This record gives sequence, structure tokens and C-alpha cells, in this order.
Amino acid sequence: MDSPIERKLTTILSADAVGYSRLMGEDEAATLGTLKTYRAACAALIDSHRGRIVGTAGDSMLAEFASVVRAVECAVGMQREIAERNAGLPEARQMWFRIGVNLGDVLVEQDDLYGDGVNIAARLQALADPGGILISGPVFDQVRDKLSLGFDFLGDQSVKNIAAQVAVYRVQLGPGAAPSLPDMPPRVDASAAARAPDDRRHRLYMSAVRCGVVILGLFAINIFSWDGELWFKWPAMGIVLYFILRASWILRPRTNKT
Repeated sequence: MDSPIERKLTTILSADAVGYSRLMGEDEAATLGTLKTYRAACAALIDSHRGRIVGTAGDSMLAEFASVVRAVECAVGMQREIAERNAGLPEARQMWFRIGVNLGDVLVEQDDLYGDGVNIAARLQALADPGGILISGPVFDQVRDKLSLGFDFLGDQSVKNIAAQVAVYRVQLGPGAAPSLPDMPPRVDASAAARAPDDRRHRLYMSAVRCGVVILGLFAINIFSWDGELWFKWPAMGIVLYFILRASWILRPRTNKT
């Protein structure tokens, strides 16, 4: 009798080189050497972030992490390491990578992983800009308050062979981390940027509702336990200040890197 298929929730990082076939066509030996060097550097970063490499095929790499935060930290470290190494190469010989990160349920067979959790990470990687990182909504929910990074909401995207749309966020890597490749077309639906303001308004509205509910709750407690002092106004002032600070963070200007 076959044993039941094992499943687990894990974080998948999918990375793939950009323009690898072109580079191989120009200089096979140099391109293979660069790929091996970059892959070794990435492997060291994956290991230091307590991840493991699931597979490598051609110019791609698949890794998994128990921690969502460490997976995104590793992806950022990989892109910054690659950017630093590319700075020492002629522009025509530079090798850039796209990275996608997803948190999802996967099928486990020995050391291999399968299922939509893996597929979504691969689709996000294919949509990413050269030198960029795209993460799914579940990943964003886990890291948004834990990492000092900015994120651009790119909307709910339809990805190949996945029935439901996937919420996609781009990680802001900072200046110098991604290449300037004008000949590379944007990989994400252009209409996504138009939906980003709606997401900000929704988040601002929900923050206002939550703060309002807390203030009303404090007012009710103050009234029903009345002892002659209207004390609820003091914590309410703190909540209002918190809302103002959060609103300024939500509405802050954002720089899109393509």
C-alpha cells in the first residue's frame, strides 16, 4: 500500500537568470563561470539564512525556508550580492536574476517539492524585473512589519495555471541594487499601478475604523464606570496620534523601480 503524500507549509524562493541564452551564445565558458560563481554565492546566503536548495536546473534555482522573514532577507541579500559582483563586469557580461517568493502548501516527495505553492513562486519570478523581487500576498502579510523594506502593491495578478488571482508585491531594494535595462519590458500588468491607490485608501479606512472602535470602547467603559472623571480622552489622544503616524506611513510617496 502506498504511503500517504506528505504535505507541509513552507516558503519557496525561485530564482532564474535573465538573458542566459544570449550570454551563452556570446561566450559559453565565461557565462558558465559566472553562473557557477553566482550560484555558489547564493547557496552560501541560502545556507546562512537556514534555507535549503531544493533543485537547480539550467540557470534556475529553487530553495525553501521554514521562516518567511529569512526567505525575503535571503532574496534581498542575493540581489544585492549579485549587483555588487556585476559592478565589476562589463555591462554586456553582467548576469542578473529575477526572484519570486511565495508561502504556500506543497507536496513533499523525498527531497523534492511540488504543487501550487511552488508554481506560484516560479510565476512570480517570471513576472519580476531583472534584479528584482516579487512576493505574494501571504509573504507580504508575514514580513510587512518585520523588515525595514518598502513594498509596492502591484495588484491581484492572473498567473499561468493558477485558478485564483495572486496578490503581488514588489520589494523596494534601494538604489544600485537593480540594473538599468531599458530594453527589458515591464513584466507586470501595467494596470496594476492604477490599483495601488485603492489599496492605500482601503488600508487607511481600515486603520481609521479600528482606531474609532477602540476610542468608542474606551468612551463606553468610561461612561459605564463613571466616577466623575472623563479619563478616556487621554488614551484617545494617543490613539489619534498613532493613526496620524500610520496614515502618513501609508500615504508616503513611493518610488517604483522597473
